[in-house]
Amino acid sequence: MAGFGGKQAWLAIRDGDPGAVLGALDLRDLGEVPWRSGLDVAHLSDDRVAITPPLPGGWVLAVGRHLLLHPPALDDLSKVLDTEVQMFATHRVTETHRWQRAVRGSLVRSFGYVGQTGDVTSWSGDPDAVERAAGLPAAFDEDATVLVSERDVFRVAAGWSIDPTTLDGPAPGPLRIGAAR
Repeated sequence: MAGFGGKQAWLAIRDGDPGAVLGALDLRDLGEVPWRSGLDVAHLSDDRVAITPPLPGGWVLAVGRHLLLHPPALDDLSKVLDTEVQMFATHRVTETHRWQRAVRGSLVRSFGYVGQTGDVTSWSGDPDAVERAAGLPAAFDEDATVLVSERDVFRVAAGWSIDPTTLDGPAPGPLRIGAAR
């Protein structure tokens, strides 16, 4: 197993099934690959997504630059998969950071920030304790100060599901690679 970090987007699917995730994302199944190779392909190409087997805690992660460029409608995806789906994205060059959470068809939280301009690009729902601990204010208005870094995206991911930078040790199975149609 190998972790991954920034300049990337990923989904965390509670109690996910890799095959169902491939189908819900409308990806062609290209088969199994070793972790390092799969993560590299997903990071370096615009049309590939690597999907983990179920990880400890039951989470399945789907990762790839494709998700950064073409983020899925999370509410629809969580409805199709009938579970909780989270999306995280971070790109340190523009300091663009996002996270979202949807449960069975309802978007319960969405946050987006571009540090290069200091703009909050998305704010829906109330931040929870995990987000507050990462530095978000309780509410957003014109007077609110928001400063978010890549590190905060990983903090929220750890509090909600899995911080992918911490993946290490024996893999529960190979990755599967999907290609955009």
